[in-house]
Amino acid sequence: MSYSIPPGTRIGHVHLKVADLDRAAAFYCGVLGFEVQARYGDQALFVSAGGYHHHIGLNTWESRGGTPPPPGHTGLYHTA
Repeated sequence: MSYSIPPGTRIGHVHLKVADLDRAAAFYCGVLGFEVQARYGDQALFVSAGGYHHHIGLNTWESRGGTPPPPGHTGLYHTA
């Protein structure tokens, strides 16, 4: 069974730099249930709940192949 995030889900407008677009797509679509609205090769992916143009933009423009920051450094800690 495939899970889809509820269409009424509200998320502002988030863009995230990711190291691997396929891995990010597997998480945001496969685990969280967002739907792909647009994909630009291995550079950018736009996902949403319920067909909105996009709630989350994921891109590798400045981060392809990047490594996570080591413990004790800056970066996103939590979002809810």
